[in-house]
Amino acid sequence: MTRYEYEAEKWNGELIKGHVEAQSKVEARIKVRNMYGYKNIAITAVAKDHSSMKSGVLQSLSLKEKIDFTQTFLTLNKAGLPIIESLIFIEKDASSRQVRLLAQEIKKQIIAGYTLSDTIGKFPNIFGQVYIGLAKAGEDSGEIDKTFERLIELLKKQGDIKGKLISALTYPVFVVCLAIVVVLIMLTFVFPAFKDLFDQQGKDLPAITQFCINTGEFLRDKWFVIPLVIGLIIGVSIYLLKWEPSKRKIDELVLKIPLISDLIKSAAFSNFLTVLQISYDAGIPILDCLYLARTTLSNFVLNDAIKVSIKKMQAGDHLSESMKAANIFPKMILFMVATGEQSGRLGELMIQCVNHIDQQLDLIIETLGKLVEPILLVFIGVLVCFLALSLYLPLFQSYSV
Repeated sequence: MTRYEYEAEKWNGELIKGHVEAQSKVEARIKVRNMYGYKNIAITAVAKDHSSMKSGVLQSLSLKEKIDFTQTFLTLNKAGLPIIESLIFIEKDASSRQVRLLAQEIKKQIIAGYTLSDTIGKFPNIFGQVYIGLAKAGEDSGEIDKTFERLIELLKKQGDIKGKLISALTYPVFVVCLAIVVVLIMLTFVFPAFKDLFDQQGKDLPAITQFCINTGEFLRDKWFVIPLVIGLIIGVSIYLLKWEPSKRKIDELVLKIPLISDLIKSAAFSNFLTVLQISYDAGIPILDCLYLARTTLSNFVLNDAIKVSIKKMQAGDHLSESMKAANIFPKMILFMVATGEQSGRLGELMIQCVNHIDQQLDLIIETLGKLVEPILLVFIGVLVCFLALSLYLPLFQSYSV
C-alpha cells in the first residue's frame, strides 16, 4: 500500500492535514472524505509502506479481543509503562494470536515514527472509524487514558447489546433447528419403513402421507442434497445481506414489522447515542461526533436519515433540530437533547437518553421472549399434528372398512 498525504477542508472551513494508507489516489480520497465528510481534498503520494500488515496475516478482531487489547493497553499505560514496552508485553503475553499480531504491527509502526492514533488509523477494518476517531481525539487532547476508558465503556456496551440479542434468539433458533432435525429423521427413516405396510392395504394413500413418503425416499436416496441445500441457503442469505440493493430492501422491510422494528431501532439508537455522548465528552466537534455516530448504524434506512441531520447541522442548525429533521428519533430523546443544549448539560443528558433507550430495549427483549414461547408451541403443535396425521390417516382408513 502507498502512503498519501492529504490536505482537506472541514465543514467549518478549518484546514486539516494528515496521511492515509491506500492502494490508489481514488481510494485515498474516498477514505479521507468518509472520515468526517472532508471536502476540497488534495492528495499527494509519499512512499510505499513496506511495513504495513500483509494480506491474510492479521484478520479482524472479535469484540472480546478488542476489549482485551484496549483494557490491557490502558492498564499498562496507567502504570507508567512507555507505549513500546506496553505493546511488547501484549505481543508476548496476550492469549489471542490475533491480538499478539496486532500489537506487533502497531509496535513496528510506532518505532518507524508514527503516532499511536496514526497507527491505529492504518487498521480501519479492525478498529472501525469510531475507535480511530476517538483515539485521534484523545491523543490530540492529551487525554489518551480517559479516551481508552471511554472506548472500553463503548465496546462493553456494544457487547451487552449483542449479548442480549443473542440470548433472545438462542432459544427459538435451537427449537426450530431441533424441529427440522426431527422432521428429517421422520421423513428419512420412519415413513419409508411404513411404506410396505401401507402398500399391503391396496388403497390410495392420503395426499399428505404420499407426500411424506415420497419426500423421505428422495432424501434417503439423495441424502447429499440436504447439506447442499443448507449450504446454498446460507450462501444466498449471506450474499443478500451483503449486496447493497437487497440489503436496503431487507432493512426497509424489517422496520415495518411490529416489535422487530422497535428492537432494531432501540439497539441502533443505543449505540448511536453512546458514541455521540462519548465523542462529545472527548472534545470532538459536534458535527464530527455526528459523523462518528452515524458509522454505527448498519441499517441503510436509519443511516440515510442521519445524513439529513448532518446536512442540517452543516447549514447551521442545532443538534436537536438536526436530529428532529431525521424523523427517526423518539420525542423523548429529542426533548432531552434540546434541554441539554439549552442548559449546557448536553453530555449529561445524552447519558440519560442512553439509559432510557437501554431500559426500552430490555422491555422489548422481554416482550419478545414472552411472545416467542407461545409462537413456538403453536409451531411445534402444527408440526406434530401434520406428522401424526400423515402417519396414522392410512391406518384409520383401514379400520373404517
